Amino acid sequence: MPINSISDVEFGAELPTFEPDTSIVRTSEFARAVGWKSARFENHEGARKQGLPGALVPGIMGMGFLTTTIHNWSPAARVEHIDTVFRAPMLADEPCIIGAVVTDIDEESGLVELDMTLKNSADETRVFGTARVRLPTA
Repeated sequence: MPINSISDVEFGAELPTFEPDTSIVRTSEFARAVGWKSARFENHEGARKQGLPGALVPGIMGMGFLTTTIHNWSPAARVEHIDTVFRAPMLADEPCIIGAVVTDIDEESGLVELDMTLKNSADETRVFGTARVRLPTA
C-alpha cells in the first residue's frame, strides 16, 4: 500500500525492499552522464589496474537508489536529507538490495526518519545511513 500521508506511517515499519540495476552498463552510463569518464566505473579490469576490486557503482548513484526506495514507498514523500556512510565499495554487476525502517515519526510536522541499508548478495552492508522525509499531514 503506498504511503500518501503521515497518518499512513507506522513506527518500526519496514519499507518494501528495492533491488536496483547495478550492471556495468548502467554504472558506466551514469558515470558518463555526470562527467566521470573513468575505467573505475566502466570496466572491471581497468578498475583493478587502479587498485580497486572491480568497477564501482558511483556513490551518488547509490544515494539515488536510496531515494528511489523512498519514492517507491511513498510517491508523496519529499526527501529533505539523506546522510550516508560508505563502509565498502559497491561493485558493478553485483546484485544488491536496499532496505529501510521507520525510526521516528513527527505527526505534527509530517517528518519521518528512516534508517537505510544497502547490502550486497553476501548480506554485507556496503552503505548505511538515515533519511528525513516530509509527508503531507492531511
